[in-house]
Amino acid sequence: MANQKLKKANAKASVQKAPQRPVDVLFDRYAEHHQNPTNKLIHWVCVPLIVFSLLGLVWAIPFPQIGFLKSYNGYFNWASFVIAFAVYYYFRLSPMLSYIMLLVIMLMCYLITLLAGWQATGGPALWLISLVIFVVAWAGQFIGHKIEGKKPSFLDDIKFLLVGPIWLLHFVFRKFSLRY
Repeated sequence: MANQKLKKANAKASVQKAPQRPVDVLFDRYAEHHQNPTNKLIHWVCVPLIVFSLLGLVWAIPFPQIGFLKSYNGYFNWASFVIAFAVYYYFRLSPMLSYIMLLVIMLMCYLITLLAGWQATGGPALWLISLVIFVVAWAGQFIGHKIEGKKPSFLDDIKFLLVGPIWLLHFVFRKFSLRY
């Protein structure tokens, strides 16, 4: 009986001592700056808006026409490089989160193409819409951190600008008991 208890205790201790994955370490460090429920709620709104607006701003930077792309020239632009870098970074941290983040980014790109089409028909400029969204969402982030009473984590380490979106996604994975 005592031997079984000892085995259980050793098994439990070995589970607790297992090293965390790099993504979990980043999430833990990010979470230290995001404990207040109001700040978390603000992040659920502002982080996706910041990602969307940054993609829109980079998308709006003129990109040279490349002959072999033909009619796809408008879909390959500077944002393509940003997306490739971000998805690669996410893949290195968590392949599952990177796949879902790629789908989210694809949806954002679709919305950006709609805004670009609106601009082409006389609507406001894509860069202007993106800039307004960015400024409002960025201000929201800082309001959230003011409420939290802690500075944003990206001020300590710039990579936390990329961690925020997948930190939110990991809560969705947890909600549905999915491994990320």
